[in-house]
Amino acid sequence: MTVVRTVLGDVDPADLGVTYAHEHLVIDGGRPVLMEPEFDLGDVDAMAIELAEAASHGLRTVVDAMPCDAGRNVNKLAELSRRTGVHVVAPTGLHHDRYYGPAHWSHRVTPDELADLFARDVTDGIDAYDYAGPVIRRTEHRAGVIKVAGSAGGLSERDRRVFEAAAAAHRRTGAPILTHCEHGAGAPEQIRVLADLGVAPSSVIVSHVDKIVDRGYHRAVLATGAFGEYDQSFRSPVDAPNGTAQLIAAMAEDGLADRIVLGMDAARRRYYRVHGGAPGLAWLLDGFTAVLRTAGVDDSVRHALFVTNPARAFAFADQRTRTEER
Repeated sequence: MTVVRTVLGDVDPADLGVTYAHEHLVIDGGRPVLMEPEFDLGDVDAMAIELAEAASHGLRTVVDAMPCDAGRNVNKLAELSRRTGVHVVAPTGLHHDRYYGPAHWSHRVTPDELADLFARDVTDGIDAYDYAGPVIRRTEHRAGVIKVAGSAGGLSERDRRVFEAAAAAHRRTGAPILTHCEHGAGAPEQIRVLADLGVAPSSVIVSHVDKIVDRGYHRAVLATGAFGEYDQSFRSPVDAPNGTAQLIAAMAEDGLADRIVLGMDAARRRYYRVHGGAPGLAWLLDGFTAVLRTAGVDDSVRHALFVTNPARAFAFADQRTRTEER
């Protein structure tokens, strides 16, 4: 039986319940916060309040998307999970080069060495110091997804090294791969590159693709067998049709709604009620429900988006499945 790996242990995919597929519950300092103070999401007390409110609307699982040495703090993620009862999946991997800088250690290690770091986060436990220093002290909290990022205009040389490492770590562990698509673009290339490296598309989730509201693009991406993560719903102008809802309705008509998962990618303080912002983490389960119904999306599709699809997307590929799919 396959599993989903959370910071507090492995769970049956059927037990995930309503799932947000791409969030930022904790960004605890690091270069991202130095670049943009709005990224500072290190207050566990505040986020526990925000997460508990979303849980009162039915949220049961959150996939965090801030990978190695970019503000990740697995102990804080575990504390949030304990305090709220919400499952939290933590990432390994690397984000955009801009969140590290030219002197970062990731520029001086091989893809095999990166793969070893990623895989050990999954199998042994995430480093308490988040690979930010010369000492590694592994916690009991393991990663359940590998997060990597593509650049505008296609994968850079650095991106390809990270994708190679992610694929190697996936082959060793079965952990799913969550990618960042800059401006929503580049998903077909990312899926193809990972497939060439031995990763079945069913183990790949490409994020932010609903930034491109183009039915043909989404049909092509989802037809590969990969999952598309849609997170632009609350960013849609209030005086225009909601692009995310339009895409979901179109993909449902095309028989591809079983390849979509939802998130908010709310990586700034101004998006959270607890920090005086809006719309708050509960948006997808509160305001967006009415938007989907107006777009003609029925409750069975909504259940797939929140429950059955993420249960498949974030389940580890077992060795038999990986062998058969290759």
